[in-house]
Amino acid sequence: MTVLSLDRAYEQYKHDVYRYLFYLCRNHHTAEDLTQEAFCRAWGHLEQLPEKKIKPWLFRVSHNAYIDKLRKESRSSSYENEYFYRFATEETPETCLLREESRTEMHNTLSLLSQSQRQAVLLYDIHGYSYQEAADLMEISLSKFKITLYRARQRLRHLRDTASA
Repeated sequence: MTVLSLDRAYEQYKHDVYRYLFYLCRNHHTAEDLTQEAFCRAWGHLEQLPEKKIKPWLFRVSHNAYIDKLRKESRSSSYENEYFYRFATEETPETCLLREESRTEMHNTLSLLSQSQRQAVLLYDIHGYSYQEAADLMEISLSKFKITLYRARQRLRHLRDTASA
């Protein structure tokens, strides 16, 4: 791949990488920073990859950037100001509130799953990866991935049923 293909890869996959990172860290600004970090790390390596393996590889790089950030944060503590997370938009307050409530509910529900179950649901159900691609990204066997995804879905159904009862 050439340097221009980095631009093309960025345009094609920036939203997918951002969404994946946002679901992992649940913070808009952190997800943006990690997206930028992932593409910076990808700069020198994209030319070595076939076209069809770029997206899964970017997800792996993104996940590693997220893990590195968690490790770094565990060594130091920082506090963020909630004020900067809310910017004016053209949407009505009602739609913003409803979307935020449903997003919060989804995050809360997903947070009840284990890390591997949450990642399996995100990769397969949210981002649309195949079983094999998601298993490869998680670096586990296909059968282990299917079991993890099945258990995550069972847990989500149980949580939904107990909440509606």
